[in-house]
Amino acid sequence: MATKNQNLSDYDKNTIPSAKNFRFGIVVSEWNPNITNGLFKGAYDTLIENGALDKNIVHWNVPGSFELIYGSKKMIDQNVDAVIAIGSVIQGETKHFDFVCEAVSQGIKDLNINTDTPVIFCVLTDNTMQQGIERSGGTYGNKGVEAAVAAIKMASLRENA
Repeated sequence: MATKNQNLSDYDKNTIPSAKNFRFGIVVSEWNPNITNGLFKGAYDTLIENGALDKNIVHWNVPGSFELIYGSKKMIDQNVDAVIAIGSVIQGETKHFDFVCEAVSQGIKDLNINTDTPVIFCVLTDNTMQQGIERSGGTYGNKGVEAAVAAIKMASLRENA
C-alpha cells in the first residue's frame, strides 16, 4: 500500500502558500458517505487553516464518483482557482470497480489537460471499506488534507506561472 505507515494529514504548513485570495470548489460523491464526508471535512478544514475564506469555498454533491467528472467540469465554470474531486470506490465482486476507477481517473486527467483550472484527484480506490475509513480520518490520517494542500499549491502555481 502506498499509504502504509504514512499519515496523510502530516504536512509542513510553512511550505504552503496562503489560500486567502483563492476560490476553491469541492465536488463530493454521495456514495460511501462515511468516507467522502470525512474526506470533505479534512479538505475543508485544511483550506480554512491555510487562510481560505468560507465564502470562497463552493461545495457541491454529486450522486457517485463517476459523476465527479461532470461536477468538476461545471465547477470550473464557477471561476474557482482549483477543484477538489472527492470520491470513494470500494472493490466489489464485479468489474464495475475497474470501469469506474479508470473512467474517473481519465476524466479528471482530461479536465487537467483541457482546462486552465487544476482538478485534484481525491478519490479513494480501496479494496475494503476499512481501507477507506483508515484514509479518511482514521489510522493513516485524511487524504482530504493532502488534496487541499495540493489544491492550494496548484492554485498558486496557476496564478504565478
